[in-house]
Amino acid sequence: MLLLSRSKGLLPNDYSDVQHALHGREFRAEELPFPEKVIKDYVKSGHVTVRPGIVPLNESIFDLLTGRKKWLCARCGNRDQETFATCTCGRCQKKCVYCRHCLTMGIVRSCTKLVTWCGPEPALNHRFIHQNTHLCAWNGTLSDEQSMAAEALNQTLQIGKSFLVWAVAGSGKTEMIYPAIEHQLLNGRRVVLATPRTDVVRELLPRMRAAFPDVPISGLYAGSEESNPNAPLVVSTAHQLIRYSNCFDCIFIDEVDAFPYHFDPMLEFAVRKAAKPGAPIAYLSATPPADLTNDYASGKLRGVMLARRYHGHPLPEPRFQWIGNWMQMIRKGQMPSLLCEWLSEKINQKRQVFVFVPSVTLARDLTELLQRCGFERTAGVHAEDPHRHNKVSDFREGKINILVTTTILERGVTVPGVEVCVVGADDPVFDDRALVQISGRVGRSAESPTGDVLFFHNGKTLAMIRARKQIEHMNQIGGFH
Repeated sequence: MLLLSRSKGLLPNDYSDVQHALHGREFRAEELPFPEKVIKDYVKSGHVTVRPGIVPLNESIFDLLTGRKKWLCARCGNRDQETFATCTCGRCQKKCVYCRHCLTMGIVRSCTKLVTWCGPEPALNHRFIHQNTHLCAWNGTLSDEQSMAAEALNQTLQIGKSFLVWAVAGSGKTEMIYPAIEHQLLNGRRVVLATPRTDVVRELLPRMRAAFPDVPISGLYAGSEESNPNAPLVVSTAHQLIRYSNCFDCIFIDEVDAFPYHFDPMLEFAVRKAAKPGAPIAYLSATPPADLTNDYASGKLRGVMLARRYHGHPLPEPRFQWIGNWMQMIRKGQMPSLLCEWLSEKINQKRQVFVFVPSVTLARDLTELLQRCGFERTAGVHAEDPHRHNKVSDFREGKINILVTTTILERGVTVPGVEVCVVGADDPVFDDRALVQISGRVGRSAESPTGDVLFFHNGKTLAMIRARKQIEHMNQIGGFH
């Protein structure tokens, strides 16, 4: 049996399956669940595009004279020649160039074919939309400042323009984007909320599902078991967007300044590849990068700045405390006395504490040291910890008093009433943005709007001073000085 396409003539009866499987996504040919002949039929009909995974870059005169070839990964946009390598390929039996930059997403070699849909868009399942109804079930109330920001964002995205929400940590950025997301969905558009880290996706996903209970939502991150990648609303790490192509009508990027998004051109490439031509982007950040702030200041990029938290209290300002050679003491198994005193005080006050450290090794060492020193219900987490999500959940539930962590939890995690110290705030890993975000973990709830932020150090750094000045400046703009 054959189906008649209005634009392309006769097609096989698996048209709908292929269309829905491929639309908006990009696959390696070997990943497809369809026979090679079926894909070739759709290529001939003009509904499917196939392109090589690794392509040569335009060669300069120097390259031609030296005989050196340069490569581009068509999937992730990688141009760094040091991240390309060669192998004896088991598929084509030749020497193949492959990209190491996106290797975790499945290998792309010279012989790899990338397959995308270029035919008519499928009729998306929007049965959750009813005329003149609201999709957002969040029953909270936005402040006047939040409402103005939310309205400006919504109106700007409606006309296809991008927008910057520059708002302090704990200002309620997530709640402010609900009206814009609802408007996009009600108009049959596909929306993605992209964030740099898995932990932030796991934090946002239940909140989005609670806010939009009737909307199919998919959460995509390494290790997720979501079965609906074509949901109308997707919450995803930026890495996972590499699998999409020309898919989303509107993109929200949370924490646009965060590592690794701000430091990895591949992730910006992935976001732009996943967007449809002309799709507006909403940038959300408490510490936006210079290019966005400059565009905002010059009027090139529309946006809004919020210097106050939703509950109306000032941002907690960090204190500095010298503790000497903290790294040497911890490596020798010695607890810095001032750190011990501060933690004992917080435990006596029945406060939970984030203890930030600059490396995985120090996270492990300090966690063991705290446990030996009698600080019960202490745990440590880092990016390599397979149990970190369970530990963070236990910390939220009050089962853990002290959570030692690397910068993996510097943003996107909200625990009411928590206080924070940074052991080794003078380490280069803690730039001013990271220290501002870490400080922003404190005082986020209306029930507990204050708290202590303490930077333990062996010498003040410019990053520490800039972070404190930035927080003080935001409090000044917010009317607290």
